[in-house]
Amino acid sequence: MPVIQVTLISGYDDAAKQRLCERLTAAAMAVIAAPADAVTVAITDVAPAGYMRGRTPKTPGAALRPPADVALEFLEAQGNRDLDRARALCAPGFEMVFPGADPFTSFDDLMSLSGPRYLAISMTIDRVEEALLGDRVAVGVTGMLHGLLPDGERFEGIRFIDRFQVKGGLIERQEVWNDLTDVLGPLGAAEG
Repeated sequence: MPVIQVTLISGYDDAAKQRLCERLTAAAMAVIAAPADAVTVAITDVAPAGYMRGRTPKTPGAALRPPADVALEFLEAQGNRDLDRARALCAPGFEMVFPGADPFTSFDDLMSLSGPRYLAISMTIDRVEEALLGDRVAVGVTGMLHGLLPDGERFEGIRFIDRFQVKGGLIERQEVWNDLTDVLGPLGAAEG
């Protein structure tokens, strides 16, 4: 069964090493018919003074935040309308795709269409999943939406799926599927 040996420059925390071990185990299991308990991953730390490439000493790079944490912080910021915090989590060229609307690249454009649709909205998250896509990670978040309509009527039990594409710790794309259009009509539709 596979044994994967990794050499890292000392300095990465235990959480980053654990995520690396989990991802390498999953990668091996996706290619080789081996159960998890048959895949061994071992990390060897090397002091920076003992690590050189091209006659140049190297230091450890930054460990990225888990992509799911980035997506969940984004959803929280977006839900609280903390758009500066949400923007800080987005890569250049970021776009959002919602049911019944063209892709948005501006939070201001999104808010001008979605802001009047409800007074408040929040979510209950049921599941968060990550999938590796080469140098990117897809993060799927599923759950239920609930909130208040402009007339004060409550809505609840609205299913949602948000899919994020994350690269280098920043969100490149958010795709949203939900049943909110069943209650409010498509985003951008005339209210009435």
